Amino acid sequence: MEDERIVDRARWKGRNSAKDILRFEVWSLLEERSVSIGPVWSRIPNFIGAEKAAHKLAELEIWKTAKIVKSNPDSPHVPVRLRALEDGKLVYVPVPELVKDYPFIELDPNILQERNISFEQVAPIKGAMEHGRKVGFQDMKPFDLAVVGSVAASRNGGRTGKGGGFADLEMGIFREMGLVNADTPIVTTIHSLQIKEDELIIMDAHDTPLDWIITPDEVIETQTLIAQPEGVNWDTIQSDQYENIPFLLSLKATLLGKK
Repeated sequence: MEDERIVDRARWKGRNSAKDILRFEVWSLLEERSVSIGPVWSRIPNFIGAEKAAHKLAELEIWKTAKIVKSNPDSPHVPVRLRALEDGKLVYVPVPELVKDYPFIELDPNILQERNISFEQVAPIKGAMEHGRKVGFQDMKPFDLAVVGSVAASRNGGRTGKGGGFADLEMGIFREMGLVNADTPIVTTIHSLQIKEDELIIMDAHDTPLDWIITPDEVIETQTLIAQPEGVNWDTIQSDQYENIPFLLSLKATLLGKK
């Protein structure tokens, strides 16, 4: 029954059965405990307390010193993007699932204020897509903090996403292009029910570990010993990613041509 429900409800099932089962358990638990907001299946789930988690993140020194922040585009990080803009930070947000010929949106708080566009209007992804500046990876500035979405995370820095491979692909590209380095903090905000035992989070060589996990009730510095990938492992890219991400083949040629 469990496997049948995974097949029915998970978009990217079948790449790793253990990760499929973990996602199923987390999505089910969030629904059963009534702590999710909106749909959770095949998504980075929104949760009750996301605003509180964003507030806790904003209290950290890694946030206060960051001038440029990358945030994932999903609903639980609307409060993170809003707080970043309110704090005067430049924000980069990926196009959901990277389906456009431009991969990112740039939100500059100074430009938004000059245009009389409220931060509340552009914090949701729809407003960001409408009012932000479309940018390619080559247009982006190195950033000081990366906020990624998670379905599950472990206290040793393990992370499982929704299964599409977008965050790990982005982080690999960032490393190859010098937009992040080994000292760039990788952060997620999640509900406490999404924290799982270390051994349940399977980390492959191309998976990006977490430095910080923020819940509405807790701040966890993982001090992870899991190695950060050095770049994109092109052997792990799925055929559907080449089909659905317009710029991926040309970017691959460019990056491999530099080596």
